[in-house]
Order: sequence, then C-alpha cells, then structure tokens
Amino acid sequence: MAIRKTYNLPVAPQRGASGILTMDASAVSSGLAFLESELEKLDPMLREPLTSTTYPRDIEIESGGGWIEATSAFNVSYGVTGGEADGVGGVQNNIRRIQADLSKDLYKVLPYEVSMSIKIQDQLRGAVTGRSIEQIYDDGIRLDYDKYMDINTYLGQSAYGTEGLVNNSMITAASVAADGTGSSTLWKDKTPEQILRDIDDAILAAWTASGYDNSAIPNHILVDPENFAYLNRTVFAANGATAPISLLNYLLDNNIAKAKGVDLFIGECKFCVGAGVGVTNRMVAYVNQRRFVGMDVPVPLGRVMTQPNIQTASYDSLYMANIGQVKIHYVEPFIYRDGI
Repeated sequence: MAIRKTYNLPVAPQRGASGILTMDASAVSSGLAFLESELEKLDPMLREPLTSTTYPRDIEIESGGGWIEATSAFNVSYGVTGGEADGVGGVQNNIRRIQADLSKDLYKVLPYEVSMSIKIQDQLRGAVTGRSIEQIYDDGIRLDYDKYMDINTYLGQSAYGTEGLVNNSMITAASVAADGTGSSTLWKDKTPEQILRDIDDAILAAWTASGYDNSAIPNHILVDPENFAYLNRTVFAANGATAPISLLNYLLDNNIAKAKGVDLFIGECKFCVGAGVGVTNRMVAYVNQRRFVGMDVPVPLGRVMTQPNIQTASYDSLYMANIGQVKIHYVEPFIYRDGI
C-alpha cells in the first residue's frame, strides 16, 4: 500500500483587529517573511542632514602655504615733510622729502583635524549592500568641514581669540535711524525710502571714512534671512512706475554705490541674527575683495593618512586642513548697522 505524504501549506498573512498585516508562526518559518521583504522597493537615496553654508560667497579664500602657524600682511603709510602748500617747486630752497612707515599684521592659522575608523566587516558588507560606509563617512567629514568654515568666516574661533565678518571688535557698531515717527528701527516698520536711506548711510559712512576712495565703496551687504525675505517679497510701485517691483530690486538699482558704478550685492546670512548690540539683527556692509578682506587656507582639506589597525580590526584615516582667520585689512570701509 502506498504511503501518503501530507504537507502543511503556509497560512497567508491575515489582518488583525487593528488592520495591520500579520503572519502566524508557520508563515514566518516557511519563508513568507523573506518574500515580504523582497517585495519592498528600496529607495537608494541617502538623506543627509539639512544644512547650508555660504562662506565661499562672502569672502575670498587664498590657498597655499603649507603647514605654517601664521600668515602676515604688510601695510604702508606715507608722509611728506612740510605742508601741502609747500609743494610748489622752483620758488623755495627746501625740497620736501617723502617718508614711508611700514608695519606688519600677523594672523593665526589653526589646524582642522578629524578621523574615521571603518571596520573590515563594514567594508565587506558594503560589497553586498552596494553602499560604502567609507563614502558616507567621507561625506560627513566634508559637511563638518564646511560648517567649520562657515563659523570661522562669520564668527571666528572664540577659544583661540579670532573673530569673523559679523563680530569683529575693531569695527564700531551703530544703530540705524528710527522711522519717521521715531518709534521703530526695524525694516518691517519702515518705508522703502527709509530702508534705502539706511543702506545709503552705511555706504556713505564707509566711503567717507576711507577718504572718499572710490575703491572702498562697499559692494557687499549681509542681512538676516528674515529681513532678506521681507525685501524680496515686498512689492511696490517705485518712483511712480506703473509696474511694481520688489523692494530688493529697488534697493539694488537706486543705492549710492550703484550711482558710483559699483554693483551692490545684498544677501542673507544666518549669523546676522542677534549679532547686534542688544541681541538685535545686524547689517554688515564691506568691500568683498582680497585687498580689503580675505582668509587663507594654506592646506585645503584632504586625507593625509590611512593605516590598518589590528587592535580594532579596522582601517583608520586622518583628515587635516590648515585654516587661517579672517583678515580685515581696512576697517574704515567695514560698517555694522544694528537694529534692522
């Protein structure tokens, strides 16, 4: 007599009282759990943290120099004997003499260092998953470097006594004028003409302090993101024009720098929030050119060392860079205006 074999077929997934798809023990043990995971659609995109860096836009960076500890810059001032009225030649016995006074400024350079350790197992698993943990770490290090550069550019490193674009102690801050009623200095409470006056006053103050040197007219203005958004979204008809324009375009086309042939940039900077006296928002106006302000990166970020580590069964890598502080060579055309 033939022997009849019987088989227990897996039970199909059932929905419980909560409506959630469930499986009994036989379904799981039979491999339906594996089949369920195989039916997933894998999203290959790896979502990194939300962040933003703007330092390359707001300062000129000069690379090269190696593993130095400081950078320097020479300054010169001139003097001539006698007075300006004595400069007429041929009618006097005393010939005026030119003199030069040279000085040198020193700026700190600080090393940036970060390491990563990748276990051998994780490298081998990457060959199976198709996702490299080494690349993920590398992307994270470069993100951290950009955030470091942002802070170094705008605030400096307080632990090492350096400052940035928005908090330099050599620059005296002043408040913007109040509106026509004298009750508020905030731009959201002012007319377009009053906001333009605040910007023109800052530009004129820089130009005046520089002895009306046309090369020292500010071409770069930073404001907090909220005020930048307000300038961009506020629309009005300027100078009797029938077609409305944004307040931002009105300011860019009608400021005193534009009248002197300088194209003004107005951009957002999160570090302007609360940077002013009394934790007010700060406007920063300056000449964004290497002659006036800059930053050295003698050694750009790179992987300088990788070696196996038997103790931890991993490959350890070291990333390094050599980064200088913000160098403001002329404080005269650098203007802070608080309370916007």
